[in-house]
Amino acid sequence: MVVTCPKCGAKNRLGTPPPGQVPVCGACKAPLPWVVEADERGFAQEVAGAPLVLVDFWAPWCGPCRMVAPVLEALAQEYAGRLKVVKVNTDQNPSLAAQYGVRSIPTLVLFQRGNPVATWVGASPKRVLEERLRPYLG
Repeated sequence: MVVTCPKCGAKNRLGTPPPGQVPVCGACKAPLPWVVEADERGFAQEVAGAPLVLVDFWAPWCGPCRMVAPVLEALAQEYAGRLKVVKVNTDQNPSLAAQYGVRSIPTLVLFQRGNPVATWVGASPKRVLEERLRPYLG
């Protein structure tokens, strides 16, 4: 996955940084927006690898899911280095969705240090999601 640095515009190949670290721009060393897809095999590693992870349980056919996707990408960019967004397709990962009690999509589950701390159901505007995230972003 290639990500453009919001600070200097450099293109960066996004890999998996070591646990506890965030991806940074190769040119200017600024934190990069961190949006990844996860499945049942790699989910635990994705939520454990960053201090604050917002998991988006979604499906391609879901209109509200498509509406919230650009909002989540904007949040990942705005809070680069502090927030990781993990997208989980519920059609392809039904047991993972069931494990977290997903009955309606989109469902957002916030993980802090690998543990779920909040769940929000439905598409929300950016300002609402920012208000919900504020206590966790410090």
